[in-house]
Amino acid sequence: MDDTELLSLAREAVERSYAPYSEYYVGAAIETGDGTTFTGCNVENANYSNSVHAEELALSKAVAAGHRGFEAVAVSSDRRDGVTPCGMCRQSLAEFCDDGLRVVCDPPDGRASYTLGELLPDTITAGHLE
Repeated sequence: MDDTELLSLAREAVERSYAPYSEYYVGAAIETGDGTTFTGCNVENANYSNSVHAEELALSKAVAAGHRGFEAVAVSSDRRDGVTPCGMCRQSLAEFCDDGLRVVCDPPDGRASYTLGELLPDTITAGHLE
């Protein structure tokens, strides 16, 4: 799937967000190694620590469906401000994705692409726990 299509799915997921506290609506779409896509949106909770981020939800749905290899993730917000995955989401992605994962974002002037390694250099991996 190309970046434009993946970003379109992330934009659609924004519409399903539940963000009554921050009023910052985020959607994500992740593409697996076999081309399957999963979407997620942020789901807030009055106890902020129980909130779920869009990228985490998309990734969790994919992992729960048995996927372990990923090609790209796209992230968008209702503000189309170029939001990138937060540090926590970057670390969650790093658990299942290598440094070359394409991360497609949605700035006001089109789209921007990064690699996970650019956004999270020297990540913590399972090797650090040995």
